Amino acid sequence: MERTNFNMYLFKALDAYPYDLEEAIEALNYALSYDDKNAKALCLMGKVYAEQLGEYEAAKECYAQAMASNMEVPYIYPDYVRTLIMNEDYKEAQKLLDFAIDLKAVDKAALYFYQGLLNEVQSEYKEAINAYKQAKKHGLNNEFIRRIEEEIGRVKGKLGKKKSKNKKKRKEDTSKNRSK
Repeated sequence: MERTNFNMYLFKALDAYPYDLEEAIEALNYALSYDDKNAKALCLMGKVYAEQLGEYEAAKECYAQAMASNMEVPYIYPDYVRTLIMNEDYKEAQKLLDFAIDLKAVDKAALYFYQGLLNEVQSEYKEAINAYKQAKKHGLNNEFIRRIEEEIGRVKGKLGKKKSKNKKKRKEDTSKNRSK
């Protein structure tokens, strides 16, 4: 009976999120009162903390508890990595990406997308483009693939600006050296 109640509340929370946050959180709290170690419920709570409240440390705790409960659950990783990136925990995000990419049934397209994002926020534009290309390769729908193509184009624009800035700087350095 307890398992049935847990599932009922978890399904209510999943159905309500993100459109009816009050109902989602209420149902989620009930679900967690029945099973406080359930990875799916903890991930949804982490998502609420990260995406709705911007409380990344609380979200990280939820995701860490979910991983402690079952590290093999593939749906933990994309949202956890995103949370780490948003919280500027780049080394931790990279370690998690390196671990998660080899898990069976994990959303590789999402993980490669977040690898690209991680590279991009660290100004590693060539690596970001390569990661986005991998995401595109693993993408399963046209909308996702179009978005990845846009990301690649946007990052190529940044890469072009970076190259032109470096070229301009080298030119200035050369002129300074000649005037000495």
